[in-house]
Amino acid sequence: MKALLELHYLQNFAPSNLNRDDTGSPKDAYFGGTRRARVSSQSFKRAMRMDFRTRGTLTPAEVGERTKRAHEEIARLLHKTHQRGEAAALAAAETALGGLGLPVKDGKSQYLLFLGRDELARVAALVHEHWDTLAEGTGETGGKKAKSKKTALPGDLARELDKALNGRKAVDVALFGRMLADLPEKNADAAAQVAHAIGTHAMRGREFDFYTAVDDLKPSDTAGADMLGTVEFGSATYYRYACVDLQKLLRNLGGDTDLAERGLRAFLEASIYAAPTGKQNTFAAHNAPGLMVQVIRENAGPRNLANAFEKAVKASPEGFLRPSMAALVAEKRHQDAVFGDEGRERYVNAVENRDVEGLGGRQPSVQDLIEATVADARAVFGQLKAAQG
Repeated sequence: MKALLELHYLQNFAPSNLNRDDTGSPKDAYFGGTRRARVSSQSFKRAMRMDFRTRGTLTPAEVGERTKRAHEEIARLLHKTHQRGEAAALAAAETALGGLGLPVKDGKSQYLLFLGRDELARVAALVHEHWDTLAEGTGETGGKKAKSKKTALPGDLARELDKALNGRKAVDVALFGRMLADLPEKNADAAAQVAHAIGTHAMRGREFDFYTAVDDLKPSDTAGADMLGTVEFGSATYYRYACVDLQKLLRNLGGDTDLAERGLRAFLEASIYAAPTGKQNTFAAHNAPGLMVQVIRENAGPRNLANAFEKAVKASPEGFLRPSMAALVAEKRHQDAVFGDEGRERYVNAVENRDVEGLGGRQPSVQDLIEATVADARAVFGQLKAAQG
């Protein structure tokens, strides 16, 4: 049995620069022959991961850290939880990671490691348990220099450390996946796929804000600014799409249905409330989605509806959002008629107080939408567990 959760959102962002390229310009892309505003999937996924930490749906132990400084966090846990000396703890943590094939060189791992906090805690506990072996020769006031190659460890300890990295309690690792080049057996295929958000209409060119700043302590009889510059910005109505393989999510979390349910709830909350933070102190473009459609379909393939906007939407007297809704509904009806498998679908229309035919059951609030979708997913998780025996 294959079950997918799909999200189709339309979201206006006021003048902003949420996600910029290497020149500082808002990102864009060509689609349907016209240039569109774009916000990368990576920037949305990071915003969602940060939202997981603050909303309270997940515990701190149920999220991960993407870092080159995993050894520092392990050392912090050793010092705080197990009262080990800071320098010796750092050296022992580096030795343990080296034994796992994740060496530390010049104070950092060679690349970003995506590890669950529970994995870091388990590694710290094993370092504490095998302190005499791992801290040998480090001393309590200094540490030996980290090696750039894999550190040889006793077989039993190496196996225990290897088992500690199972990634089955970190919801963001389960959702967004990870690749550890030196430990391919610890890789995790992402349960969630997130598309780049693209403008539903043609981009009319970037705009520039010329700004100046004046020194507060400058003598009042002197004219002129003490700093000046420009920042680029733009605004658009975006189509956002994401898909979650519910079977893979449950598998990635070791079959823990409670954690899978809470993880999915956190994902849905973050998909609505989290947004990239680029230049937000300058623009404060805190604009919630106007249309949120959530669909659970079984034994069907994923279905991105971006082709609704291959022909760029034209503004109506009411703006871009309402004609974008009309185009999305028309595309969804067409694809449902051609491919079938409409699934269990529901939506919230935050733009106006009316039903939108073709999107399933209208929900009165975001909370009702999430609760209904999670209830459907709960039933799917139960079916998947039953099928596994």
